[in-house]
Amino acid sequence: MAATGRTTADPPSHQGCAISSVRLGLPAQRGELRARREDGQHLHHLVWRLGPGARVCSSAVLGGGLGPRAWILNAQVPGGYPRLDPDRHLAEIAAAEGLTRPGAGLMTAADVAAHTTARDGGVTATVTAGLGVRGWAAAPEIAAGVPAVPFRPGTVNIVVILPAALSDAALVNAVATATEAKVQALLDAGLDCSGTPTDAVCVAAPEPGPDGGAPFAGPRSAWGARIARAVHSAVLAGARPAP
Repeated sequence: MAATGRTTADPPSHQGCAISSVRLGLPAQRGELRARREDGQHLHHLVWRLGPGARVCSSAVLGGGLGPRAWILNAQVPGGYPRLDPDRHLAEIAAAEGLTRPGAGLMTAADVAAHTTARDGGVTATVTAGLGVRGWAAAPEIAAGVPAVPFRPGTVNIVVILPAALSDAALVNAVATATEAKVQALLDAGLDCSGTPTDAVCVAAPEPGPDGGAPFAGPRSAWGARIARAVHSAVLAGARPAP
């Protein structure tokens, strides 16, 4: 989809991260596509500016866990990523974007500009699919005492935004539901894998009121079913080879 506008002023910079705007005419739930140059390379990232009143449950390398988050960032990095401080790197990109409150940051070597998005009943799922290093979660060669695999950005990153508040348990359940839908989509795409070793998921929803939010987000609950369908559609579109 063509960009609807581009800033003409010199892009701000922070710690070597030059940022230039590539705004898409899409709803905020889908994220804002941005461009930057690092070490002579042209890279992209997606930014969701959630603002106050949102909370996120995620496995993000920066700001992971469950709690209030004002933004989500999904940043593309080069293959063979050389840095050993991905959380600091993401914080640098966030600072260059003017993101000051706590947020969640994801990283991938996939082309972020080629992200896929699907909507279902108010739920929006956005996916970047980097499947060069993929396999099964319960790989037989992984055993007790084997050193942890070094951080390798490649990853299927999933960001889910929904308009309904969820309880703590339901937010955790939503991450599980999104992961189940991802695996289903990968199999439907003809891939013999459950994902990559560094896949990450973010689910964002409004802070619950006095009622505590919806109690369930499993695949047969109202919101969980919508999450599953949206994630499945977005992952399937990203995982299928281009014609």
